Amino acid sequence: MNGFRSRIAHGLARTRDLLLTDVSDLFPAGRTPDPAVLDELEDRLLEADLGPEAAETVRTRIEESSRAGRVTDAQGVLALIVEVIREALAPASHPRRFEQEMAGRPHVILFVGVNGSGKTTTIGKIAHHYVKAGRSTLLAAADTYRAAAVEQLEEWGRRSGADCVRSQQGADPASVAYDALEAALARGVDVLLVDTAGRLHTRHGLMDELAKIRRVLSTRMEGSPHETVLVLDATTGQNALTQAEAFGEAAGVTSVIVTKLDGTARGGVIVPLVQRFGLPVEMIGVGEQVEDLQPFVAEEFAAALLEGEKR
Repeated sequence: MNGFRSRIAHGLARTRDLLLTDVSDLFPAGRTPDPAVLDELEDRLLEADLGPEAAETVRTRIEESSRAGRVTDAQGVLALIVEVIREALAPASHPRRFEQEMAGRPHVILFVGVNGSGKTTTIGKIAHHYVKAGRSTLLAAADTYRAAAVEQLEEWGRRSGADCVRSQQGADPASVAYDALEAALARGVDVLLVDTAGRLHTRHGLMDELAKIRRVLSTRMEGSPHETVLVLDATTGQNALTQAEAFGEAAGVTSVIVTKLDGTARGGVIVPLVQRFGLPVEMIGVGEQVEDLQPFVAEEFAAALLEGEKR
């Protein structure tokens, strides 16, 4: 098993253990998948946050395959679940390639999300990947409400070799973003990563502030921000869908990064996220180390979710 698959498999262990245990319990050898068992399976899939659409598709596939004699045990059921997940996620599999050609110079990426989603840490890890790929990178500490966020971003900058533009606590976040873009243009920087304050999607004033940051960046450089990335915490389960809807409307989200998949048995939430919003999933986080933030590949994720280290 390669390093990527090993880290994903390890990070998804809690989700995988839940599903493997449930399927093994529900489908011992020789047991017919009757309606009561299938009802229970749907409930278990919903508990893992795979969403109603995927759960219903799994049930339909099992019924059809059972009638045809193709599914007779737990392994056959697991194979069908993997197939459904892979199909559902394939349209959203757009793994970030740090060496690929970018839309502008600097290529401006705005990061948004709620408090505690792991946004600042994620930005630091992405900076590391860009620098490693030979891209000059600048960080904008536009989370001016939390001194700890600025210090955290600066520390990541030191570790990755990326400079950081900051201001005093309480300064206008849009002004910080503007100054950072000015600096990036003056220095000929390849990538500008803009951190923003974590905010609840229900706080309309703070959501309006994101729109202001976007306007200011666009005024200084046409077409920027080139990307707006929503960082979601997998442990929030179905609440991640509410966040995706709210931030999508307020901030023009173009892609998603899902963090903390190693700390939850609800890793299946990526499936309804993709099915409902059709947003590309760029990366997933399965641990604290830089290497634990990995490009998202649908086939690898589906396999690791249910097959893990056996592949």
